[in-house]
Amino acid sequence: MTTTLAPPPPLAAPEEDLRALALRHGLTVSGARPSLPAYVRQLWSRRDFIAAFATARLTAQYSQARLGQVWQVMTPLLNAAVYYAVFGVLMNAKHGVPDYVPFLITGIFVWTFTSDTVMAGTRAISGNLGLVRALHFPRASLPISLALQQLQQLLLSLAALVVILFSCGEFPAWSWLLAAPALACQALFNTGVALVMARLAARTPDIAQLMPFVLRTWMYASGAMWSIRNLASGGRFPDGVVSALQCNPAAVYLDLMRFALIRSHTAAQLPPHVWALAVGWALLAFGGGFVWFWKAEETYGRG
Repeated sequence: MTTTLAPPPPLAAPEEDLRALALRHGLTVSGARPSLPAYVRQLWSRRDFIAAFATARLTAQYSQARLGQVWQVMTPLLNAAVYYAVFGVLMNAKHGVPDYVPFLITGIFVWTFTSDTVMAGTRAISGNLGLVRALHFPRASLPISLALQQLQQLLLSLAALVVILFSCGEFPAWSWLLAAPALACQALFNTGVALVMARLAARTPDIAQLMPFVLRTWMYASGAMWSIRNLASGGRFPDGVVSALQCNPAAVYLDLMRFALIRSHTAAQLPPHVWALAVGWALLAFGGGFVWFWKAEETYGRG
């Protein structure tokens, strides 16, 4: 009796052939990172979501507090009061600084804008994992929307800053118009740093616990409560150290806002390189931060 053997099953197609077949029919890897131009277009198409998310977060932030959004103004003012007592009175940092109260309050408001944006960036991905894992959208939408939220919060707080400046004898002048480009540069810089922190904290959430110490050190080095220029005139620090502190991006934006809003500082000569530094830091931080965040797009929400 002759036994007829069944033909062997067809061999599975090599993985490379299957990949080529999928690409030929327009299939792509799920969650794959798009090209940078395509990513920018996706972000632009989500601009309404970014604006709405920022506004919703701003509204909800103080909704449980009795004073509501008054805390947006009270927090930097209370910080300024503490710093005035410690630095202005006890450490005599106001010596040699004209209009120290406007100088200090402007510095605190402007610094708070940067520090809050950086801290928000550390929570952009790790604090929204449910949203990241459930929906497909460009992940940069989250840190950008949180940076926009902080800008909205600053603009609301500026009304209180203007009232304080009025009470200190500072009134609108043409130089106040320079505050707009200064804030635009700072907002771009802050957004870039928020993108960097969002990627770092997405893999290492513990960075959020370290950042308050880093930011406090950065604040002290930026002259929020004292004048960096006084270091140069006093000769207590080498010129190289003073120059490095003055080129620090936070110090640059503080100088520009004080130059714009405070008459005694407007009268002083602002070195021409300060505006170049402001624009340079903004473009470097935003461009570099955006590209670096985009390179890890497919990893967010995994693990």
